[in-house]
Amino acid sequence: MTAAPVPRPVVRADATSCPQGGRIRCRTAAGDGGPLTGRVVVTDVVADRTVLVAQVRGPVHDLEVPAAWPSSLYRASFHDHRPEVPRPERDAEHEVWFAVRAARPGGASPVLVSVPFPTWRAYHRAGEPGRSLYYSEQPARAARVPLDAPGGGPPPERWEEPLLRWLHRTGRPVEYCSGFDLDDGAELLAAYRVLVVNGHDEYWTADMRDAVEGFVRRGGNLAVFAGNTAWWQFRLEDGGRTMVCHRDAATDPVAATDPSRTTVEWSSAPVDRPENAMTGVSFRRGAGAWGEGMAVMGREAYTVRFADHWVFEGTGLADGDAFARGALGYETDAAELDWSLGVPRATGRDGTPRSFAVLATADLGHWRAYGQGGWATMGIMRLGAGSVFNAATINWGRALDDPAVARVTRNVLDRFSEPPAPRWHTVGPAPGLRALAACEGLLFAVAGDGTTLLHREPSEQNLPWTPCPPSPEGPGHRLRCLTAPREACHPLPLALLAVTEDDRLVHRAPVTGAAPWVDAGPVPRGTTALAMCDNALFAVTAHDDTLHHRPAHLPAAAWTALGPAGGATALAVLHARLHAVTPDGLLTRPPLLTRAPFVPFAPPVPVPSTGPLAPHAGRLLLATGDGRLLSHPGCLTTGAARVAPFTGPAPATREAGSVR
Repeated sequence: MTAAPVPRPVVRADATSCPQGGRIRCRTAAGDGGPLTGRVVVTDVVADRTVLVAQVRGPVHDLEVPAAWPSSLYRASFHDHRPEVPRPERDAEHEVWFAVRAARPGGASPVLVSVPFPTWRAYHRAGEPGRSLYYSEQPARAARVPLDAPGGGPPPERWEEPLLRWLHRTGRPVEYCSGFDLDDGAELLAAYRVLVVNGHDEYWTADMRDAVEGFVRRGGNLAVFAGNTAWWQFRLEDGGRTMVCHRDAATDPVAATDPSRTTVEWSSAPVDRPENAMTGVSFRRGAGAWGEGMAVMGREAYTVRFADHWVFEGTGLADGDAFARGALGYETDAAELDWSLGVPRATGRDGTPRSFAVLATADLGHWRAYGQGGWATMGIMRLGAGSVFNAATINWGRALDDPAVARVTRNVLDRFSEPPAPRWHTVGPAPGLRALAACEGLLFAVAGDGTTLLHREPSEQNLPWTPCPPSPEGPGHRLRCLTAPREACHPLPLALLAVTEDDRLVHRAPVTGAAPWVDAGPVPRGTTALAMCDNALFAVTAHDDTLHHRPAHLPAAAWTALGPAGGATALAVLHARLHAVTPDGLLTRPPLLTRAPFVPFAPPVPVPSTGPLAPHAGRLLLATGDGRLLSHPGCLTTGAARVAPFTGPAPATREAGSVR
């Protein structure tokens, strides 16, 4: 006689991850409430292969994870020996999903992929009273959900799987963790160079953010192939066994005692910690299409805004090209943008850091008809010693068949995975610039005609240069080189300093409007490079390769030769040292008023092209002969100069890297 069909089993797991060689304890029950007798089938979801089939009997099953199983995402599916009545896949409570972490973190890969188990748990049993954190404003939704509740796997759209399977298919080694592992995850993250956030990673604790932001600021990199990232703050309570999210400060008791951990949107009061500060973008400016409107996703594409950036290397894309069709949706993130110069740049008013560079945009204002109108903003930024890339869409992984999307993904993971190394990268155009300087928060340049002064913001964005109006006093000087001090030197004001073609030093107010150049005395004949440091002016005469100096505040003082200039074609001051562009790369020396040679960095820092050099905010800017403005983080380590004064502490040796 055939047994009557029974509902699928119900299984509770004690964790969402374990290390290789670890264990996941599962509490099981048959679907009719009795003890379970059946089997468990464990699948490596990323590789799409079955790794274990085992018998199950009784209320507890310890799933032993062999040390040989690769770090990956797994699904354990429990089945009764009797015929089963399937339940809807969305709420599959006979499955246990878990990540297997590397027993030795970072041993097989510098890349850690976080699986968004917090978001999966928040969405489980959406709409059922007391079972889920959803839907947002239903009075019967739960504010607290136990992490060992049955189910908690991905929602049916499974936004994360396409990228995970692409990583496996392309043979790129990565290691995995649960998003819950990032709570107090500083020690785990320290073993990696890259953290990948993928798909829909909406729920973050304060400790998750602290760990990830600290990781990046210390030199790690964050690659966000996701959207709606870090939208809600939640807490873990009951020893980490309960996920708490009130979504309302008025009902959260912590709001009165520890406002920073109130479970509201990260950008809302009393937390006031916009997610942009970590990710560069936010769903506040993004777009969403839900329900039947989700079909619109396949029709949308990004438009390239900064094709010269290394992220687009090898794609063949140009500014204005469309790419990544189908990648946008169902929720996207964006930054507030200013288009007044014809190029989108982040305003920063919404919390986006000033180092954020816009790489691509999509105007999704028409999505208002499907849910929420807004934008998608792909970008990259510096955060401390590390970097953050953000694709700004949940659906990125499903467009990886687009060669440009795949190449961008490879570029980001390749670059972010490499050992830390200062290198040049493009931050904008530099069309035929003769001279370059930074002063009072602006970049100034002398155009190729030698007379036109240009200006632009010193951002990482590919902004155009704007001419300053000529002085009302008549035709301007023809200028050879330009500099500006970091600080004023009385009686010389903080100003732009330039050398004219008749070997005079002139200065001008660092303003974008019209202003006269004022004479400040002679310079050595044939001066081609100029810099100022510690109340001293330094000049290079190329015809005899000599470095000269004089006191900056004494225009009548004589210039004194200090010795060879090392073939310098441009000078700049950074970290209280002189830096020189030479045929042998970037050289440096302290600003001593005695004979001291220029020496190379260790290892050497190649210069991709001769051109004017300027410091700004701890970085070097170089205008190349092929019309690019490059940025370099500068170096503190030199070879022979390690024992000389003013070198400061010497960090670990790094490779210079190539221009990308």
